[in-house]
Amino acid sequence: MANPSAVCNGHLHHHHQKQNNLLKSGIYKKNGITKGIKKNGISNGTLYKKKFVEHFEQAPMYVAVFTFLGFGVGTIFGYLRDFMRAWGLEKRNIATEREQQKDFVPLYQDFENFYTRNLYMRIRDNWNRPICSVPGPQFDLMERVTDDYNWTFRFTGRIIKNVINMGSYNYLGFAETDVNALKTVTIELQKYGTGICSTRQEMGTLDKHVELEKLVAKFLGVEDAMVFGMGFATNSMNIPALVGKGCLILSDELNHTSLVLGARLSGATIRIFKHNNIQSLEKLLRDAIIYGQPRSRRAWRKIIILVEGIYSMEGSIVRLPEIVSLKKKYKAYLYLDEAHSIGAVGATGRGVVEYFGMSPDDVDVLMGTFTKSFGAAGGYIAGKKDLVDYLRTHSHSAVYATSMCPPVAEQIIRAMKCVMGLDGTTQGLQRVRQLGKNTRYFRRRLHEMGFIIYGNDDSPVVPLLLYMPGKIGAFARRMLEKNIGVVVVGFPATPITESRARFCVSASHTREMLDTVLNALDELGDFLHLKYSRYSKSSHPELYEETRLELED
Repeated sequence: MANPSAVCNGHLHHHHQKQNNLLKSGIYKKNGITKGIKKNGISNGTLYKKKFVEHFEQAPMYVAVFTFLGFGVGTIFGYLRDFMRAWGLEKRNIATEREQQKDFVPLYQDFENFYTRNLYMRIRDNWNRPICSVPGPQFDLMERVTDDYNWTFRFTGRIIKNVINMGSYNYLGFAETDVNALKTVTIELQKYGTGICSTRQEMGTLDKHVELEKLVAKFLGVEDAMVFGMGFATNSMNIPALVGKGCLILSDELNHTSLVLGARLSGATIRIFKHNNIQSLEKLLRDAIIYGQPRSRRAWRKIIILVEGIYSMEGSIVRLPEIVSLKKKYKAYLYLDEAHSIGAVGATGRGVVEYFGMSPDDVDVLMGTFTKSFGAAGGYIAGKKDLVDYLRTHSHSAVYATSMCPPVAEQIIRAMKCVMGLDGTTQGLQRVRQLGKNTRYFRRRLHEMGFIIYGNDDSPVVPLLLYMPGKIGAFARRMLEKNIGVVVVGFPATPITESRARFCVSASHTREMLDTVLNALDELGDFLHLKYSRYSKSSHPELYEETRLELED
């Protein structure tokens, strides 16, 4: 990426005819990484320097049958309740159109609200629970009850203390209130206040932003970086600045909504490839090179691949070595979202690039957030200086969004220096290694108990499959009774047959906390019949045999 046009203005024209001829002649079928890919899109390992173990076990057929049956019964009773509401036999709580507006275009789509009205509302108490403490390894919860089946809630005034937090993205434990740890943040708060009241392009660039951007670039090993006040907007507001009409976006089917929104706002053509499936991606790349744009058959101005480091709902890690090989082979660009992976994987917490032992130069656009591993807010885009300079001028976030507030910037600096060891201690490295140990221990125990869990063995995002809709609410409520806070997810956020609980492991979790959670899961798994796995023991036990490593400050 020698100049801004390498990101912003297409330059694949001179490759098109050459690659077209090579593809048609079959040369690409004999050379390149396709030789290292099995029929299911999984590499044979020639590109990997370490074992790459992921689990996506399918449940027995009867589980899928009962899951569909559960949704079917819920739907039937939903229509019955709607019939009763229409005839005044049951109170109608949801918003409806006024009689005077019956000839207007409907504001509320009745069928679209059916799921919310009749299924989600029955288990709504398991979401949006108000927390009244720092979201560390434990938190305090405000108790609430409902008198009308979750349509409204009222607070009892009771605080549920010391709930084990298994849902927050506090991977390295920097969401903390220790006075000594936050001393520098307090100083910056007193010096700068809480807000900037301006954008980066006007009066909103402070010395703290410059310091943070230099630190991020150093941490990632790239030329430059730019920070933004909101992680979601880092994707959704910057992708449209990088691609537009005449460009092609190849997006993983499980990409985060921020990536999806940014791709749609860009006006570029979007094509979806199967999750982490290299064959699916290569087919789209080949077709894009051979056929070009629809109708005109001109070469695409630019082809960009959008992927995540760790997928937040699956717990899987991107197959970066293979994707980089494809990207180089077909002269495409790679946009890597490391929201969940930066700080969480890699020997020193530098994300999936370090995890696979690759160079940051292999990725054209490095994106990440500070909302998870660094216990703060905002996001960054990093890479070549030409790229970052272009975004400083053209990014919608830089032009219109308020700058990151100084205390948040200082919190990120504090946490990142700790991870890098620039604070004079090894506490950051200890946190990274402790997270890895906790992750492998937690996943191994769940495998041994017989649960079906998704994702990579090194991913701190651990989805435990529940499947049946009735078990979503029962699982979360029972866990809270045991003073354990969990996140449960169902359709439409997941496929209809793959409802799940999503655990996020933290370096701040003690072994005693994890054992408490695991014992509760073991008991609840038997009670709710959640142990669907046909492989009760991990197929890779050697990965979990590790010695305890202590580092002195």
